[in-house]
Amino acid sequence: MRAKITYVVTAAVLVFYFVLVGSRGVLLIKHGTLITVTFGIAVLVLPAIGVWFLWKNTQFVRRANALAAELDAEGGLPVDELLRTPSGRIDRASADAVFERRREETEDTPDDWRCWFRLAVAYQDARDTPRARKAMQRAIALHRAGAASSPSGEHPSPSGA
Repeated sequence: MRAKITYVVTAAVLVFYFVLVGSRGVLLIKHGTLITVTFGIAVLVLPAIGVWFLWKNTQFVRRANALAAELDAEGGLPVDELLRTPSGRIDRASADAVFERRREETEDTPDDWRCWFRLAVAYQDARDTPRARKAMQRAIALHRAGAASSPSGEHPSPSGA
């Protein structure tokens, strides 16, 4: 729940910033000179990119949460079996061992979104966020395709190569 609150607050702050910057861009355009119109358009590009980025991330989070809820209902969420340091951080060797099992599981059944979801969690536990995101995107794509056939396009291999 804390993560959701943090996400909503961060998104609200970003939207406020986008509105503020966008209003400045509109004011520059209304000024009417060549330079202010040019700057105004340039300033409006930044919030447009920000809104697009925020929208894409929100879609990603909603889809990943939907997969987590479905996997939880099936009883297939990965169990937290990781060792922790005294400070509470995940032990690297423990995360690597779990990752290795998840990678092998995914290599055995590469068209199962559930395996890719668990692999994404293992990547995140191993502090490899870019690969975790790509694995989760693969899980989402497989789920959306009904896992009937492998979707086309570039997808990471389970080994991260």
